[in-house]
Amino acid sequence: MSNMILKLAGAAAALSMAATMVAAPAQAAGEKEKCFGVALKGKNDCAAGPGTSCAGTSTVDYQGNAWKLVAKGSCVKMGGSLAARAGNAKPVPKKG
Repeated sequence: MSNMILKLAGAAAALSMAATMVAAPAQAAGEKEKCFGVALKGKNDCAAGPGTSCAGTSTVDYQGNAWKLVAKGSCVKMGGSLAARAGNAKPVPKKG
């Protein structure tokens, strides 16, 4: 019976470690936000609108419907938008 308890304890420890390893990337992702209108041509992370497939497919600098992952809280400061926007205007950083 004690052999069975040791096996169960080992399995529980392994599952606990695996859960910790899975949670770490999720926490790191939470420290970023999608920032629309700041990516340069071909440098977006994903979602560059109709006719594009994903990362690296934006067709112009500052494409309003293409986003780049940035540090949480920095998007609006750098002149980007947290939602897709029309046009390709160069972002204007916010002062202060």
